[in-house]
Amino acid sequence: MTSSSSREVIVEADGGSRGNPGPAGYGAVVLDPVTGETLAEAAEYIGVATNNVAEYKGLVAGLKAARALFPDCTVHVRMDSKLVVEQMSGRWKIKHPDMKPLAAEAGRVFPAGRVRYEWIPRERNKHADRLANEAMDAGKQGRRWEPSASTAALDASAARNAAGPPPSGPPGDATAGAARARAALGSAPGARTAGATGSAKAPVSPTDSGYDAASGYDEGLFAAAFATEEALTASGDFEAEAAHPAAAPSVATAPVATAPGASAPDAPAPAPGASGASAPVVSASQGWSKGPDMGAPATFVLLRHGETALTPEKRFSGSGGSDPELSAAGLRQAEAVADALAARGTIQEIVSSPLTRCRQTAAAVAARLGLDVRVEQGLRETDFGAWEGLTFGEVRERHPEDLDAWLSSPKAAPTGGGESFATVARRVATTRDRLAAAYAGRTVLLVSHVTPIKTLVRLALGAPPESLFRMELSAASISAVAYYADGNASVRLLNDTSHLR
Repeated sequence: MTSSSSREVIVEADGGSRGNPGPAGYGAVVLDPVTGETLAEAAEYIGVATNNVAEYKGLVAGLKAARALFPDCTVHVRMDSKLVVEQMSGRWKIKHPDMKPLAAEAGRVFPAGRVRYEWIPRERNKHADRLANEAMDAGKQGRRWEPSASTAALDASAARNAAGPPPSGPPGDATAGAARARAALGSAPGARTAGATGSAKAPVSPTDSGYDAASGYDEGLFAAAFATEEALTASGDFEAEAAHPAAAPSVATAPVATAPGASAPDAPAPAPGASGASAPVVSASQGWSKGPDMGAPATFVLLRHGETALTPEKRFSGSGGSDPELSAAGLRQAEAVADALAARGTIQEIVSSPLTRCRQTAAAVAARLGLDVRVEQGLRETDFGAWEGLTFGEVRERHPEDLDAWLSSPKAAPTGGGESFATVARRVATTRDRLAAAYAGRTVLLVSHVTPIKTLVRLALGAPPESLFRMELSAASISAVAYYADGNASVRLLNDTSHLR
């Protein structure tokens, strides 16, 4: 078999211990990254050991199997052990004496720079996990694991065949999948359809202190929604364990209160009274869990950039102005969010707005996670025209008629040829559809601005334009939306700033 320096293979590895420490074993598989074909398997019962030692031994075995096949290849290692991935990536120190020599052995299999590491959820590492369990079962029976007896590859193939269909058509808007969702719910025991519960206070009119100071959200309600999200995602990532977004609680069902005094983003939101129809809100009982499996969604983790000098002054700062850099506070916020996302371990790709403040924020996260950043023009902020750099009060004084028109309709543009919110919504929706199709089944960090992020949330909820005015979105906050194959979407998180406290 020939080898090539341009050849890349995937190594998935795992280890387990029945007792920790206890009877332990490891499993590793080498896969073709294009076809998913199994190229080699390795597994072994190693006697009494800890989970971490077994995981490291699995990694070493997988790397050696890859080298035996293609000595000059590059390797993409995927493991569900956050510890091993972070330590082998050089981001965490190796302190345990049993793991230091194993990590050193793994590092010697291939030259530095030829191996990259990625954390994956346990459910995506089933092939290696099954091999490890087969090895432990064999050891319990006093025999060695034999490749001819392995069924791990068959199980992995069956899992892939049982996955949901690939996305067809543009995903995202709640209205796009509502009919199919209602049909599915109608056939599920105990299913029901209902409108949103609760009521929303009318937002406070903007004042000279800053337009978004009037944006509202209830701290207690948000904390409760976040707590429910954390309970559903025991693995610590943004992906719900249920098969479909309707199985997860939606922040749309909670009443929203207006909270004056919130920090202002760099993009004001449309005023109440703007036209738009809301989509039906689908609710379900436990019977929903028996519905069709939609497969893994494309999950967008939405990160607003850190502060700039304009942020605390509550000035319009869009894509048509000075393109400010992060302030010292903004840089600290970027590092804090990078640490938080590294701890969660779910981000697989990073896409950023082209504006400097987003690229700086994305760079901080990318450096922490060892990922590249793709720049996407569609994620840029609204162009506020002649209003760039001004406070709301200054715009009111200089351009009162244009401001009134802008506040009354999402189709009205700022003075001097800026973008209307309707224009931004079309741009963001087009970008969303393209990215959701490109990253189906993956978790992607989108580093963007207030208007694009609020627009993604609004479209996912099927809410009218004026709903943007009722969302709080702090600097360096995290939100999340998942997009499913049937066209439906699930808002998983909104304005999480716990990493900044």
